[in-house]
Amino acid sequence: MPSVVGLLEQRELVARRRVDELREEADRIQAELTLAERDWKEWAIARSRVGEVLDPAEEAEQGHDQVGRTAPSAGGRAEQTSSAAGAAKPRSQVPVWREGLAWSVLSVDYQRILEALGDRHRLHQGPLTCQELAVMFGLDTVPAKVEALRSKAKRLVARGWLAERQPGRFTLGQGPAGQGGAS
Repeated sequence: MPSVVGLLEQRELVARRRVDELREEADRIQAELTLAERDWKEWAIARSRVGEVLDPAEEAEQGHDQVGRTAPSAGGRAEQTSSAAGAAKPRSQVPVWREGLAWSVLSVDYQRILEALGDRHRLHQGPLTCQELAVMFGLDTVPAKVEALRSKAKRLVARGWLAERQPGRFTLGQGPAGQGGAS
């Protein structure tokens, strides 16, 4: 017959092993939780940024402050632009590119993208990725910032300002490139 002390030691050993197993599982779950929280924060930031870009209330508040502004035309002389002619306000939609439409109708963020790619085009250099654009603009290359740039670049592609001949690699579109970036 086993002794009471022997049975207690045996149960203590089983309990100790179970505690060790549970601690290992808790450590693994804590590591997963930390990663999940980081991912969640990045997605929350990205969603917030998209909300800022697409917020129609701010667009309405900007009003008609750009009516009567002059912008250089393809020939180099100034032309009158109006909000009805597609002048963009911060966080507004990108107008479809057409002959004679100046870069100045776009918000500053879109203009920066076009200027960077216009410089590359003038120097006969290849297309850029959004991560390379982020580095050029001095942004942190975290997914939220790169995806914000990618969203803007894709919008410019959809409206004819940029081209994406290879997935994720952007260059000036046929029309803006044909004007040598003077638009």
